[in-house]
Amino acid sequence: MRTITLKDVSKTFYDKSRKLTPVLAIKDFNLHVDDGEAVVLLGPSGCGKTTLLRLIAGLDQPDSGEIFYNDLPLDEIPIEDRGIGMVFQNYVLIPHWESRKTVGFFLRLRDREEEVPAHVNTVAKITGVDIESLMGRFPRNLSGGEKQRVSIARAFARDLELLLFDEPFANLDAKFRAQARVELKRLIQEFNVTLIYVTHDQVEAMSVADRIVVINAGRIIQSGPYRDLHDDPDSLFVAEFLGTPTINAFWGRVNDGEWDGSYMGRAALPRPRPDGSEVIVGIRPQHIKICDQNGGIPATIERVIPFYAEQYTLLEVWLRKRRWRIQAPLHERFQPGETVHCQLDWPRALFFDAASGDRIR
Repeated sequence: MRTITLKDVSKTFYDKSRKLTPVLAIKDFNLHVDDGEAVVLLGPSGCGKTTLLRLIAGLDQPDSGEIFYNDLPLDEIPIEDRGIGMVFQNYVLIPHWESRKTVGFFLRLRDREEEVPAHVNTVAKITGVDIESLMGRFPRNLSGGEKQRVSIARAFARDLELLLFDEPFANLDAKFRAQARVELKRLIQEFNVTLIYVTHDQVEAMSVADRIVVINAGRIIQSGPYRDLHDDPDSLFVAEFLGTPTINAFWGRVNDGEWDGSYMGRAALPRPRPDGSEVIVGIRPQHIKICDQNGGIPATIERVIPFYAEQYTLLEVWLRKRRWRIQAPLHERFQPGETVHCQLDWPRALFFDAASGDRIR
């Protein structure tokens, strides 16, 4: 196994469509991944996740900074000795190769082609999926899910120390994505490799990660286990990016030492702020309850969205141009246009500086 360390890594690209305008993809990036750790790089499209993965794989070179494998500079390690398995979003299968040749490519280069059946059998046993039946077929004869399984089998059919995944399930439908996550989790537990996984899907992140690194604009915003990031975010960005349904954000000002959201009510701040300061309160939909008509904030229901698998109903409501979401019990019945009264669970509220987005603790 191996550790991965990035020290002050930066990377700039030049946008040809904008007269070679420089685009800063990664800025002074520092990260350490332990032996056998599964780290997920999570962030919105264009935040620099794939660029980071390509730098770690040695496919691109940083403009500045250093990347180390087991404390040895990456550029000093021969490509054939890096022990990297990489799985791409678009599979990268050779069109005129049968799957068996694709899976066995690494071993064939080392005159170890006879080991291919054993590797395929091992992957099949761990995942519970019969991939032997795919070995004699060309990419054109494989479904998206089958192509991805061949791509994953190819990554594991080598002397593997580091496994890199770049949005590997993005092109699969929901049913196959759920199954593929389970298969992948079994594989990484069995082979016990160091894993770096890129995605913008937080369900995938939760499924495979020991640690999630939230990235935006080429920088680390926060890292840790999913529950810590969800329940204790350092910024409004993390609070809004993690969690389904999305957190509600209510703007207000500090008035007489309290957050004042006008008709949304008032609340005590975690620490003093100057009067007039703009503060955003974040409250997750599950922390807003429907109460009786004698209390709470009246709001008009705009949409009613049942989530049968998750066993709740999402209500989108509004009052005086403000809109927010409430997570209500599935068995209760609501209609668009109906007025409901909302009670906010203030002890669970999160407060953020409106200018910087930083958490107020």
